[in-house]
Amino acid sequence: MNIARLKNFTEIVKNNFNISATAEKLYTSQPTLSKQMKMLEDELGLALFTRKGKNLVGLTSAGEKVMELAKGVVAQVAQINQLSLGEQLATSGVLRIATTHTQARYKLPAVITEFTRRYPDVAINLHQGAPAQLAQMVQSGDVDMAIATESMYLFDELAAVPCHRWGRSVVVPHGHPLIDCQPLSMADLARYPLITYVFGFTGRSKMDKAFSRHGLSPKTVLTATDTDVIKHYVRLGMGVGVIASVAFDEGDREDLVSLNIDHLIASSATHICLRKHAHLRDYMYDFIHLYAPHISRETVQLHLINQPPTANMAELPWL
Repeated sequence: MNIARLKNFTEIVKNNFNISATAEKLYTSQPTLSKQMKMLEDELGLALFTRKGKNLVGLTSAGEKVMELAKGVVAQVAQINQLSLGEQLATSGVLRIATTHTQARYKLPAVITEFTRRYPDVAINLHQGAPAQLAQMVQSGDVDMAIATESMYLFDELAAVPCHRWGRSVVVPHGHPLIDCQPLSMADLARYPLITYVFGFTGRSKMDKAFSRHGLSPKTVLTATDTDVIKHYVRLGMGVGVIASVAFDEGDREDLVSLNIDHLIASSATHICLRKHAHLRDYMYDFIHLYAPHISRETVQLHLINQPPTANMAELPWL
């Protein structure tokens, strides 16, 4: 099977079936690309695309199945090509990381600073998004790893290595009535409009379940993927913020108060997510070790071959 045709097939899908745009991106012509797709369909004996006139508009059911497999093949070929670059790239190259705003803003700066000191010839490409987007980036080979919440383990093609536990805090302006509520309860929180993360993002589902267990229906007035946006709207008086505790820093203390709610909502886990059976360069293992010093190279490798050691959430260190 022609691997180049498979790669071009995946690129056409990524470009929303726009042959012209894909051909331009691949530095080829539209007729050549169309001919390659016809040859791929003939080789497989399958119709991969649904068409409207001469235009591609989607994938057939068979095309969807081929696409899922082709993404894996293309990613594996890319990894093989990386291996062929040789030892001269052991301390140089590009590290592509997908993560959330909270990680990028509050946890990773110190890690990246130390990493770039050790590996000045390794460029870091940092991508941000919601967990489902991060998973897709890893699955498609667009990034080397993703750092996100426990929802990442739901993606079968990913090896999710649990690294840290993290808790939540309520943030309010100085003088807010919640500061005097000791101990703080879910009923106390439900009395105020809430500003927090979008659903499916940074452990949001655990907060929703905690309210549900108490028979409460909180009023969420604003959701965001960016913790700094949440704090900004708390400052504007729109409501009470619920954020990851690690995202409250010294500068926030000037006008905000952080109230820990670990007793109300169970802690969540942050994972480093990799494509199963991926080949990692030495500097990638070193980055993981800098981020989570308790995670050994052997532990990562066991996850990569789908034989992860049993993880005890309670034993993970806090962020």
